[in-house]
Amino acid sequence: MKPPRTRTQGLAESFEKILRELGEDPAREGLLKTPQRAGGALEFLTSGYRMKLAEVLNGALFTVKYDQMVIVKDIEFFSLCEHHLLPFYGKVHVAYIPESKVIGLSKLPRIVDMFARRLQVQERMTQQIAQTVAEAAKPLGVGVVVEARHFCMMMRGVEKQHSGAVTSAMLGAFRSHKETRDEFLSLVSHSALNF
Repeated sequence: MKPPRTRTQGLAESFEKILRELGEDPAREGLLKTPQRAGGALEFLTSGYRMKLAEVLNGALFTVKYDQMVIVKDIEFFSLCEHHLLPFYGKVHVAYIPESKVIGLSKLPRIVDMFARRLQVQERMTQQIAQTVAEAAKPLGVGVVVEARHFCMMMRGVEKQHSGAVTSAMLGAFRSHKETRDEFLSLVSHSALNF
């Protein structure tokens, strides 16, 4: 009995068809393994669909008496625009004010990866990260700022090389208290699109 086809094998077959549609010969030396490599790359770049929050957190929620802002900034990410399947990349800044639980600091970048490694739009990804931190830690508030450059703007369409997009999501105290929001924004503003 033949083993079932893997996701990577299916993607490789699709990439081989794409190469033929482009007028290329998938059998030529430089392209011999391209469908498999491209399939593996796309599987990795969309691995966020297969990640579960409980596995990402891995129990790293701790009871701590701390009621000030926790910020992890300059979290690098790469994602794929769902409209053109072209990359966008940048930095994410995440802040929250604990009520009774803190998240292990290394878990915030993992939450970012869980949503970045999907076909995305920046606006949705920003909101998903904020909502997930709120769901996981039940904090008093969450703030997320995402700064990104989009290849769909740089390589095609308007072809603007130096423009970037900034999105934010503010929940709880970050939305209702201007001072909290301003403090967060001032603490992350140093790096605005300096990448």
